[in-house]
Amino acid sequence: MRLEGTKTRFSQRHPLLFGVLMIILAVALFSGVAAFFRSMGWTPGAIALSGDKIGIVHIEGMILNSAKVVSFIKTLEDDDSVKGVLLRVDSPGGAIAPSQEIYAAVKKLDEVKPVVASYGTVAASGGYYASCPARLIFANPGSLTASIGVVAEFVTVAEALEKFGIKPEVLATGKYKGAGTPLRDLTDAQREQLLDLMHDLHDQFVDHVAEARGMERTRVAAVADGRAVTGRQAVSLGLIDRIGTRSDAIDELKRLAGIEGKAPVLEGPVEERTLLQEIVGSLKIDLSSSLPQGWSFYYR
Repeated sequence: MRLEGTKTRFSQRHPLLFGVLMIILAVALFSGVAAFFRSMGWTPGAIALSGDKIGIVHIEGMILNSAKVVSFIKTLEDDDSVKGVLLRVDSPGGAIAPSQEIYAAVKKLDEVKPVVASYGTVAASGGYYASCPARLIFANPGSLTASIGVVAEFVTVAEALEKFGIKPEVLATGKYKGAGTPLRDLTDAQREQLLDLMHDLHDQFVDHVAEARGMERTRVAAVADGRAVTGRQAVSLGLIDRIGTRSDAIDELKRLAGIEGKAPVLEGPVEERTLLQEIVGSLKIDLSSSLPQGWSFYYR
């Protein structure tokens, strides 16, 4: 029983609000420590881990920007303690240029240390493009991959607008400028020019796959018709090397890297999160993304 005239604590009067405030304080503390580490130029790998390591690079979702993946690959390339790198791919593809930038980074990395790719649900189109320079490629039997090709989509709304009394005008300084605008149909010349552009991009895709896989170009071109194939089919086509899980790929990577037993792992890149996202994540008891540099660390 509370005596008359005594005051209850704020935490007792508003337990939920007090809990939220404590979580916000904890997140702020974690963020401050992370910022301090970054300002001092310290990396958690140097603090928390020692010995020969393996890196894991995630290529996930639509590939629209390569900056974070390429930067993380470069970090692993420059780290002499990282003896091998796994590419874990779960991507249906994306833009061509970012896929080419990751392709180039992976190719360069494999010249320095072994790179093994592991395909999850899907590693198609740009996802396959970006990872095909890996020294070995593993996929599950039901992983979807390949889909070597280029596609462009346009929506034209000019006719629909005219039904509402709206007549669109498009002014351009050349007959090819403005091709693909939704305000008018493609002309025959524009369609031919865009197809020519797409064929050149397609040829680049085929050339790079043939180079990375050490295959005859004609053999790659024969399956470069946009078809997706299963992991099991991809083995027989020469597009991947082995059927196996992520764990199988890691075991082979460690063998190539000369690592026995468990090894520390540097895994990334991890997407930067806002303070609100940090708070929501904290409510789920997940503060792992507060580590400096956005890396996660464990042994495998």
